Amino acid sequence: MTPADHEAWLHLAFTRDLGASAALALVGRLGSARHALDASLSMLAPLIGHAAAEALHRRDAGGEVDAALEWAQQADCHLVSLDDDDYPARLAETVGPPLVMFARGRRELLARPSLAIVGSRNASTEGAGTAQDFAAALAGHGYTIVSGLAEGIDTAAHRGALEHEASTIAVTGTGIDRVYPASNHALAREIAERGLVLSELPLGSKPLQHHFPRRNRVIAGMSQGCLVVEASVRSGSLITARLALEAGREVMAIPGSIHNPQARGCHRLIKDGAKLVETVEDVMAEISPADR
Repeated sequence: MTPADHEAWLHLAFTRDLGASAALALVGRLGSARHALDASLSMLAPLIGHAAAEALHRRDAGGEVDAALEWAQQADCHLVSLDDDDYPARLAETVGPPLVMFARGRRELLARPSLAIVGSRNASTEGAGTAQDFAAALAGHGYTIVSGLAEGIDTAAHRGALEHEASTIAVTGTGIDRVYPASNHALAREIAERGLVLSELPLGSKPLQHHFPRRNRVIAGMSQGCLVVEASVRSGSLITARLALEAGREVMAIPGSIHNPQARGCHRLIKDGAKLVETVEDVMAEISPADR
């Protein structure tokens, strides 16, 4: 895709008052992101409302768009828009998918079979070890492991997957030029070199609370299934699991001790119908052979 096409998608993604669903409807109506960006105000207003039409027509997001296009000139830095051939097909089928994403590292991982592994930031030593072992084994079977670069289970899953060629994708809740938490700077750098870091947020975006549900929907949407290793009943991992279920993905959970509060979220998922898994073979049995 040309820089001009990416520029159009970036404007649609970053223009205030224009959500992803409205932008997609606009592209469908006018034929392409470029045609949508170049449309007249009188044509845009009836389709997306006056405020969004004016903002898009004025190119209000120009600063963010220029920064993104400049960032993408660096080695191993990519913009992935909804029209690109390697945009994750499963994610494209979800409601309101990201119109464009920033990717740093091995772009080819977007096309590989993938599984999400998520869980508590306050993981037990046993839980972190389990996440790392499952991630390593599943990556060894050719699955790219997708997680959110958080402390605890996410970190363990990324580290386990990095042991194999299938590697890992870290979806961030910040701009791709920032790392949160700061303790994962070295890990993020390693993933950018041997895996892939992915974000839909504009450059410079801080780790604001409302960014993380957006991150979670990308993790759930692009993966064939979601494995929760440890989670409290109020864990954000349960949000990811719910989003995965809504997207028609397989949801799996590893049980733990009844005395471990970080296992109660997994137990709730199992009570609600998630697959109880004890081995890597259990996970792989839940993935349709056609998806492998």
